[in-house]
Order: sequence, then C-alpha cells, then structure tokens
Amino acid sequence: MHRCLRLLAAFALAACAPVPREHMAAAPQFFHIEPVRPVAELLPIALAATPPVEQGEFRPADLVELTTLDPGIKLDIGYATAHNFLGTPLYSQARAFMQRPAAEALVRVQHALAAQGYDLLVHDAYRPWYVTKIFWDATPADKHNFVANPATGSRHNRGCAVDLTLYDLHTGRAVEMPSLYDEMSERAYPTYAGGDDAARHLRDLLRQHMEAEGFTVYEFEWWHFDFRDWKSYAIQNVRFENLGKSN
Repeated sequence: MHRCLRLLAAFALAACAPVPREHMAAAPQFFHIEPVRPVAELLPIALAATPPVEQGEFRPADLVELTTLDPGIKLDIGYATAHNFLGTPLYSQARAFMQRPAAEALVRVQHALAAQGYDLLVHDAYRPWYVTKIFWDATPADKHNFVANPATGSRHNRGCAVDLTLYDLHTGRAVEMPSLYDEMSERAYPTYAGGDDAARHLRDLLRQHMEAEGFTVYEFEWWHFDFRDWKSYAIQNVRFENLGKSN
C-alpha cells in the first residue's frame, strides 16, 4: 500500500513536471469521459495485476526515445498531465518510446512531412501494460472500441503503436483534424466523411505518409498507427522511469 501511495504521489508531481521547450507543442483541446471507477482506485489494482502470458518467440525489446532520434518530433503527452480523456495523470514522465525499427520508420515520416511544412506531434507511443488495464477498467463498456483489452494487450504495450497528428511549422500549432485526439465518436474514424474538407485532407495526408513507411491506421482512430512488425514483440510493462534516458 505504501508503494502504491508513493506512485500516486509521483504521478501527481509528473503533472507539474516541465517538458523541454524544444520538444513541447501548444496543447490542443482534449476529450474527456467520466471514468467508471476512479483512477486512484484502479491504479493499485493494475500495478498488482500480471500481463497475459504469451506463447512463441519474440525479438528482444529495443525501446528508443523518439526525440533522441529526431529532436524535431514534437511531444504532447497528455497522459502525463490531467489533459486526457480520464482527466488525471497516468504516466509519471512525459516521454515517448518505440521499438527501434518502428522509431526509425517514424523518423522517415517526419523527414518527408517536413518538406511539406509539417512536423509530427506525438501524443503517445509505448504504453506500459498496467496503463492499458486502467484505461479498460475506467472506460464504459459502450466505448471499449477506443481502448485495448488488457487480456490480449495493446500494440502500444509492444512498443509498435503511436498516436500522433501534424504540427504546422508555419503557425506553430497542431493542425485541425476531423475530431479531437482520443475523441470517442464516429468523427474519430479514419473513414469519417463529414466535417471540414481541409481537416480531412490533413488526416489523409498523415495516413498516406505513415502507410508509406509500414504503418497501418486503426479502424476507429485516425491518430493511431500500428507498425507492421508489431507481432514480433512481446507485451512490455516497464514504467518510463525504468527506461534509459537514451537507447
């Protein structure tokens, strides 16, 4: 119990921890739901739980911090603050990691988009499994399409998924997309045909460049992309503070 209280305190402090200015982007509006159960109640349960046992052989984990590969990649890690769909910090640090092949592919996307006046703005990448369990247990059942089942794990848990959008180098802001990040509505679907033409164009531009480097968009979320080799990596449950500052 004392350990869980210390972790809760660390998460609260993380909400106030500064992010390096060169990696920070103007935070957009965020979507919010009323959790089924309070996160403070779910956290010790998730930390005490065990990820699913997987069969087969997997590649060794090689999680690399995205901003060490390309400092131009912007971060807006809302899960390290209260600016997320559950309204409370879930991460103890505002950082983003991916398995090295996926991270290198993302850097190639970044370079291609920079030539068109955009950087990538990353909301989330590698996610420890215990956070996936909190998401599932806190989210109403009718919105479970938007969160991963901890019984099978998330591709985020494998370090092979990324949530991101475009950052306009001319305006210095995240671009307008058909929905907010983490919005649990049909506007979040990558096939949504409503809304603003320009927003849909930018959504499709992001998808085009991501697919060119081996990523596939999730059918319910325009911002979520899985790397082609995700099945080659096992579920991870390592907290950010236990990952190296650089890999």
